[in-house]
Amino acid sequence: MMRTESDSLGPYEVPATAYWGVHTARALTNFAVSGTTVGSHRELVAALGAVKLAAARANHDLGLLDDRRYTAIAAAAEEVRAGILDDQFVVDVIQGGAGTSTNLNANEVIANRALELLGLPRATYDEVHPLDHVNRCQSTNDVYPTAVRLALITAIDRLAGATAALADTFAAKATEFRAVPKIGRTQLQDAVPMTVGQELGAFAVTLREELARLQDSRGLLCEINLGATAIGTGITAHPEYRRRAVAHLAELTGLPLSGAADLVEATGDTGAFVQVSGVLKRIVVKASKICNDLRLLASGPQAGLAELQLPARQAGSSIMPGKVNPVIPELVNQVAFWVIGTDVTVTMAAEGGQLQLNAFEPVICHGLLQGFSWTAAAFDSLRGLCVDGIKVDEVALTAAAARNVGLVTALTPHLGYTRAAELAKAVLTGAGDVRSLALATGDLTAEELDTLLSPQVLANLQDL
Repeated sequence: MMRTESDSLGPYEVPATAYWGVHTARALTNFAVSGTTVGSHRELVAALGAVKLAAARANHDLGLLDDRRYTAIAAAAEEVRAGILDDQFVVDVIQGGAGTSTNLNANEVIANRALELLGLPRATYDEVHPLDHVNRCQSTNDVYPTAVRLALITAIDRLAGATAALADTFAAKATEFRAVPKIGRTQLQDAVPMTVGQELGAFAVTLREELARLQDSRGLLCEINLGATAIGTGITAHPEYRRRAVAHLAELTGLPLSGAADLVEATGDTGAFVQVSGVLKRIVVKASKICNDLRLLASGPQAGLAELQLPARQAGSSIMPGKVNPVIPELVNQVAFWVIGTDVTVTMAAEGGQLQLNAFEPVICHGLLQGFSWTAAAFDSLRGLCVDGIKVDEVALTAAAARNVGLVTALTPHLGYTRAAELAKAVLTGAGDVRSLALATGDLTAEELDTLLSPQVLANLQDL
């Protein structure tokens, strides 16, 4: 069953049961690209519902919406916020028009649901109109960017939680292995002694550093252009609408939102999205490097480093029995590669804007929301399926560290660089181990060597 709706281009057929209308129907034909709908981004749909509810409240305050229409529109917008109507947000995330189809989709869904709540048939737009009532005092150009910012704040908060939890798990492992000795490496060559705990603890610190960057980005997103309408001049909006709408939206979301100082600038500028993308890229670059280290440290188990034992999660080969691969770190690596590539997309989309509006915010929105979602999920997997189950062979690591030529560095202040280098060369040629050869020099006693070569001193573990 179909119903016929009309817009400025003429009549168009719409499924009779759909909450969306003619504008959305046209968009479904025009933008059949990714197969990913706006409704798949829960944060964005919730944000759209919040913006529409704040707008309705402001319009009701100003006498632009009567009690009857306001009550129905507000109830429908609340359902959008709650996720009840996600399946009605059917337009493709990649679309022309700077997000117009997304805004129109939201207007139509809210209008038709409001009509239903009033006991009226869908498309009875003389009673509740998608544009005259739901979209009153608004334009896509202030609604869509505001909703994207709110959605990204939600995504940032989720990633911050996942990042903090992953860092905490690395820190717990660092405590567990705080005194297990090993040899550090620079340029893949043996360097000087350290502990497994120090290595894993550094991962925790580098991840925690990103929490401040995420918070900084969150602050940038709290400045919104709601009330700017088409280009920032506020045309068609009541003089008091902007102030009231921003205040209502801040109350609804619990966020410290503020109106942009210059609405023309804010409507055309996408610099905040570039910053957010850069922060996300920085996080995944760090995480990917950590995963490279985990894979290398767990390489083997016989012909590699085999210093860490990662949990076995699945068979690693269809031909090699018993082979197990580091699949969880590999997952994180691939998410990082995608995010890094998407950062280029966001950068080009931001640069491609012209004059008073950037037409390419839909690809920015999708790329960032997808990137934040994938990264948070990948971090959860890394934490729960990999890092939490890391084990070590303390006996083997202690023995390997004790015979490593890197120990010579600790003796340099006592033997001098030249004699220490000769000692290192002797160790590498198989003349003996560091302790015995150093003792043979007669410059250090057995007691002194025991102290200088103890794991606690070598790793500078002051608390042990």
